[in-house]
Amino acid sequence: MKAVLALVVIYLVMFFVAIQGSSPIPVQAAAQNAAKQSATATPQIDPAKDADIRALIELVGARDQIQDSVTTSAEQYREKLLATVPNNEEGQAFVNSVINEYQKKYDLDNVVNQMVVIYDQHYTDDEIKGLLQFYGTPFGQKVAAEQSKIMREVQEATRSTASKTVHEALQHAKQENPQVGQNAHLGGAPPNRLGQQRRGPSQNSSQQAAQHQDHE
Repeated sequence: MKAVLALVVIYLVMFFVAIQGSSPIPVQAAAQNAAKQSATATPQIDPAKDADIRALIELVGARDQIQDSVTTSAEQYREKLLATVPNNEEGQAFVNSVINEYQKKYDLDNVVNQMVVIYDQHYTDDEIKGLLQFYGTPFGQKVAAEQSKIMREVQEATRSTASKTVHEALQHAKQENPQVGQNAHLGGAPPNRLGQQRRGPSQNSSQQAAQHQDHE
């Protein structure tokens, strides 16, 4: 039983690779919230199992994590769009319109319903109950709060290493075969990090020059 529980916990952790951790909520509160949402359960799922899955989703803070990920992705999309529109009020208004519409139309309830179906396909009711029991413990609550943060850091380290390595490989290949590879590059400029100010025209020109050198 412990081995099975360990496997399902690992599987659940991998589901949260791209989303942020949040504070856990008590099992009783999660069950109450799940009962309220069970009216929207997918018909082919047993109502009791549906309620258990929704309780698990609440217990690990998945709904709040998804909402946080929507906010984060909205800012990332904003940065990318700002680099492609005129640097004036009209361009800013256009980007704001796109992002506001994105956040307004993102159907969080639909995502949760899809999660219920996915969990139903991968876990039996007894396994879901086992996960509920695990995440109801202090250690399980710590896993829910910390593991997704750890996985995000691992993911960032992986991306950083991959980017460095592929650029080194490209430079080496260009040196080996400069005629074929002289114009080879790895795509457009990377998006700005969150929190950076948008640069003015002169700063953008300097940045583009630096990025061009990077691609060579």
